[in-house]
Formats: sequence, structure tokens, C-alpha cells
Amino acid sequence: RLVACIEGDWRPSWRVELFPDYKANRIDEEGEEEEPDLLAPQIPILMDILDAFGIAIVGVDDYEADDVMASFAERELGPIRIVTGDRDMFQVVDDSKDVKVVYLAKGISQHDLVDLDWIQKKYQIPGDRYALFAMFRGDPSDGLPGVKGIGEKGAALICNFFPNVDEVILAAKGNHPDLTPNLIKKILDGQDYLAIAPTLVQCARNVSLPQLDLALPKKPEDLSEIYSLQKQYGLGASIDRMIAALRW
Repeated sequence: RLVACIEGDWRPSWRVELFPDYKANRIDEEGEEEEPDLLAPQIPILMDILDAFGIAIVGVDDYEADDVMASFAERELGPIRIVTGDRDMFQVVDDSKDVKVVYLAKGISQHDLVDLDWIQKKYQIPGDRYALFAMFRGDPSDGLPGVKGIGEKGAALICNFFPNVDEVILAAKGNHPDLTPNLIKKILDGQDYLAIAPTLVQCARNVSLPQLDLALPKKPEDLSEIYSLQKQYGLGASIDRMIAALRW
């Protein structure tokens, strides 16, 4: 079974209402998402190819692709593999359900298969606390500042002692011995941001998804449309690899 998840909205209104600077660093002069020059023309080509192969494509209005993927991971039975170059999806990893991320930051041939142990070794935190870690650390690519002055090391320390934002704030207010006075001050100073950080950082997992047949497409009697697109866009080996992967 296979589904391609796309953006319904790269900057959902409900996140922007909470934090107007959400992804504002990516807005161009015309108010649209700033994309690399070579990326935008590839998107409609990709949609044509997926459609020709009969692969399900899902995007939901006012939700990001991350939210759609997370909701599929919540709804469907495991095993599940989420193929992405976005580390935000690490928060969805669940060993009990066999949900893993095929992480493409280093390319397809050198991908990482991310489970809870991988997250723990990479960031020195409990593997199921990546979202909490990201709330405190921040994410410049999304315009999220995190809690000022804490950074990756401070965020990792917090995650090793506390499971969620509420407990972190309670601990800071109570001068918890595992928190230094300096860290306590930064946490308390950052309470306004921490009040909205879970909604900004955590993927929505309750997106209303269409009921689709996600089964791998069967080989059509006529591949002429696919071969025509292959020739039109000069996709040679890429199309051949897709056909081989589908065992057509």
C-alpha cells in the first residue's frame, strides 16, 4: 500500500494565527512560498507521473503534508514507513506499531531508517520526545525560535528529565534540582512561546482523510501514457526504477 502526501497549505491559517512568523522566512515579495528555481517546475511533473502510475495522492485543505502523513500513521495499521527528508516526522516514530521514517537527508542510496533507538543515539534524548526537543530547540527552517538561549544541549537535558511542556514549566516554577537557575530563568521567560509551541510543532494526527484504495497499483494493459511522460520529461532511468519497484 502506498500514498503520496502533499501540502494542502504549506502555512496553515491555524498555525499562523497562533504565531504570525510561522514560516514567514520563506515568503517571497509577492507573499508566496519562496521555492528554489528548479523545484517549482518539477511539482506538476511529479503529479502527472504519480497519476499515470495510479498512485494515490492526498492533500487536505489548511494542513501540511506532515499533518496528513501523521494522520495516516495514526489511522493505519503498521508496519508503516514514512519517506521524507523532513526531520519533523521523527515525532511520529513508534516502535510498538512499527512506524519508522525513511530519512532522505543524505539521499536515497544513503538513507537512514529512523526508529526510537536512532533518535536516542542521534540527539541523546528518549526517542519518543523528539517533538518536545524541537519545541525548546526551535527550527529556523520553519521560522520557529524555540526558547531563547536554550539551544540543542539545553533542550536535550530537559527532555531527559521531563516528558512534556507542562511538567517542564511546573519543574521550573518549583526550582527543580535537575534544572540550573539559568535554565529555570530561560524556561520561565519563554512561557508565552511554550504555551503555543505544542500546536506549532506537533503534527496534527486527526486530519479528516479520504477513504481511498491505497493498494499498490497493478500493471495497466497499456503503458503508453507512462512512456510518453518518460520521453516528454526526459525521465529515463527514474521511470524504469519505478516500474521495477512496482514489479511490473
